[in-house]
Formats: sequence, C-alpha cells, structure tokens
Amino acid sequence: MAHEKNHDYHILNPSIWPLLGSVGAFFMLFGAVLWMQGQFPWMFLMGFVAVLYVMFGWWSEVVAESKMGDHTPVVRIGLRYGFILFIMSEVMFFAAWFWSFFKHAIYPMSGYAGTEYVQPEIYHVDAFHLPLINTLVLLLSGCAVTWAHHALVHENNRRDLIWGLAISIILGVLFTFLQAYEYSYLLYKGWEFGGDKFFSNFFMATGFHGLHVIIGTIFLTVCLVRAIKGHFTPEKHVGFEAAAWYWHFVDVVWLFLFFAVYIYGVSVMPGAH
Repeated sequence: MAHEKNHDYHILNPSIWPLLGSVGAFFMLFGAVLWMQGQFPWMFLMGFVAVLYVMFGWWSEVVAESKMGDHTPVVRIGLRYGFILFIMSEVMFFAAWFWSFFKHAIYPMSGYAGTEYVQPEIYHVDAFHLPLINTLVLLLSGCAVTWAHHALVHENNRRDLIWGLAISIILGVLFTFLQAYEYSYLLYKGWEFGGDKFFSNFFMATGFHGLHVIIGTIFLTVCLVRAIKGHFTPEKHVGFEAAAWYWHFVDVVWLFLFFAVYIYGVSVMPGAH
C-alpha cells in the first residue's frame, strides 16, 4: 500500500545487494578467466548464479518501492538518467567491436612481425536472405513495443499494452532461434568461432548482440507480467520505459551490424560460394 511522502526524495535503507552483487561479479569475472585457461567453470557458474539472484532480489525491491509510492517524479527522473547512462556504456561496448571489425577489414595485419596477413576463404553470406529476414523480425518487434508504449501512455489501454508486449516477445524469441540457425549453418560451411580476425569479430559482435536480445526479451517478459498485474499507469511506468529504450537500442545496434558486417564486411572478404 502506498504511503504519503512529505518530500520528493527516496532515502534508501541499508542494503546487502550492492556488496553481494560486487562479490558475485568478481567471482564471475575471475571464474571466466579460469574457464578460458581450461579449468572447470564452477567459479564462473557460482558468480553467475549470485549475480542473477542479486538482480532478481534488488529489482523486486525496486518494484515494491514503486508500489509503495517511493518513486516520486524526482526519483523517476533519477532512474531514467541512470538507465540512459547504462545505455551509453553499452554504446561504447559495441563501439569497441565495430572499431576492431573495421580496423581489421581496412588495415588487415598479421600478428607476427615479418609475415603477411592472408585472409581466409569463406562461405559468402547473402545479406538479403536470412540476415534481412532477421532484421525485419527485430524491427517489427520494435514496432510492437512502440505500439504498446503508445497504448499505455496516450490511451491507457491495457489490452493493447499486453498484446504489444506479447508480440514483441514472440518476435524476439524468433530472432534468437533464427540467429542460432544461422550460426549452425555457418559453422557447417566452415566458419570458426576463433582463428581468423574476421570470424572473431563477426561472432563476438553478433553474438553479444544476440545475448542482448535474450536479455531484452526477458526484460520485456517481466514487463508483460507486470502489465497483466496492472503495475503500470500512464504516469508511472519507468520499468516499461527502460525496457522499451533498451529494445530500441538493440534494434539500432543490429541495423549497424547488418550494414557493417553483412553488407560491407562479407563483401570485402575473398572466398568461394
């Protein structure tokens, strides 16, 4: 039940979540390094489970705070600014992969002094086949999120809000399955997860984007559950707004990947069909 506040700020109680999240992230990072060195990934898995537990517990408290009336207009502005900064950090994360991709595409160099870089013979991907279909699927999912947002903010129509979120989630899952199929087909055609710089950049850039699609799909699913429970109103819907921003960010990154990797990147690589 909401309670009255005599100020615009939310004073947080002492919480274990920041400390537990930091410890879990450390175990996950250190365990990932050990995993890359060939050891069993038990430490990574422990850290990963701890991080998931912190995310669930911490965000559940944030939702409860919203229902209690602690998310005043000033607090909601702060939450929006925080999420914008998070998206900016994600932009720089993908900028690193684009930098690496274009650098090695334009100025290919061998990793050993005195040797010449030899580009691999690759199976060429038709950008206007499965990649284009995946692009349309993701863009349509973004349109469904926009429809859901409009239904909530401008019409207070919960039915269309729920339908828009459901359609966007279905299309997000479809995108993931299509990308998994594409990966399996490219590996069958001789592509490799490691080895050449082109393969490394391709799978790291598109693979991390695929991970963001999975995270965004979970984000939207949580919003769908909350929408069904009636948590969102036209005035208070920061959680859904953050999910919509994240999903549109994923859409934009994929458009850059489509033009940079599939249209430009594959065209500059020699190889047989």
